[in-house]
Order: sequence, then structure tokens, then C-alpha cells
Amino acid sequence: MHPDKASALIVTVVLATCAWISPGSGAENKEPRMELKSSVLKEGANIPRKHTCDADDVSPLLSWDNAPAGTRAIALIADDPDAPGGTWVHWVIYDLPADTKELAEGVAKTETLERGAKQGVNDFRRVGYSGPCPPPGLSHRYFFKLYALDAPTNLKPRATKQQLLDAIKGHILSEAQLVGRYQR
Repeated sequence: MHPDKASALIVTVVLATCAWISPGSGAENKEPRMELKSSVLKEGANIPRKHTCDADDVSPLLSWDNAPAGTRAIALIADDPDAPGGTWVHWVIYDLPADTKELAEGVAKTETLERGAKQGVNDFRRVGYSGPCPPPGLSHRYFFKLYALDAPTNLKPRATKQQLLDAIKGHILSEAQLVGRYQR
């Protein structure tokens, strides 16, 4: 075979193989993507005052759909990357049972919750949710990040965000997030 024809044949085989295994070819099984939502928190919109330190400081209602097969626990971290001293943690909650589909408004600020869920310590040095409380000035973004995990963390209550992130490393099946804003 002539070298030019052999090269053309190799290129054709490689391109055909790449097309056969490439993402988006329709061959993969697509599960619906996990989604975090709230009836009071809309993506990119202002967080209602009720859920901030300027009012009742209660956690917002959060719900989610489409946790993937194999989910054994759920975790959530809420933080503010726009804080003057670096990212400020507002909520750390973990080991929620896999069949949990929502966190009600006003989750108790206790170390343990029903069915084995636990809460960590936020950067206010409190257990549970502490809402937006930025210094006066520019609007801050608040990220609510949900994680579907293939195993519970088995962390004790009062874990920090970093301890939770270390515990879930290699165990995240899916993630979803919701971002709200607040300004004083």
C-alpha cells in the first residue's frame, strides 16, 4: 500500500473511533441532572431579608430532585466567596439520608437532626445556619452547594467546611447549586 493511502486509512480509522466513543454520540445513559431549588430563593436574585442577620436569620426552604442512583447521603454547604477576608461559611449540614428531598425553612440550629443528619460549625462559630450578614457596600453572592454522596461521612457533629470537604472527596456522585445575593 502506498504510504499516503496508509496514512489516510489510519486517519479515517482514528476519526471513526473517536466519533464512536465521543461524548454526545447518544450512546451514553443520561440521567436527569440533580437540581437544587427554593420557593423563596431564585437563582441570582436577592435573598429575602427574613433569611439574613437583619431579620429572623432562618434557613430558607431548599428542595432537590434527581439525586443519582447509588446516593447514600446528602450534604450541603452555604458560603459567601465575596467576604472581605475570604470565603465565609454560613452553613454546613451533612449525613442527610439519601431519600431526603428538602430542608424545611428554619432548620433547628442543633448539632444533630432527625434521622441522623448532623450540622457543622459555620464561620460565626455557631452550629447550623447563619444567614447573610455582609458589611455595608457591594452585593455579596451566597452559594448553596448540594452534594449527593455514595456514602455517609460519619463525621461527628460540629465539623467544619474543610473537614466535610475532606470527608466527601472521592464520594461525590453529583452536585447542584443555587446562588442568591444580599446587600446591606
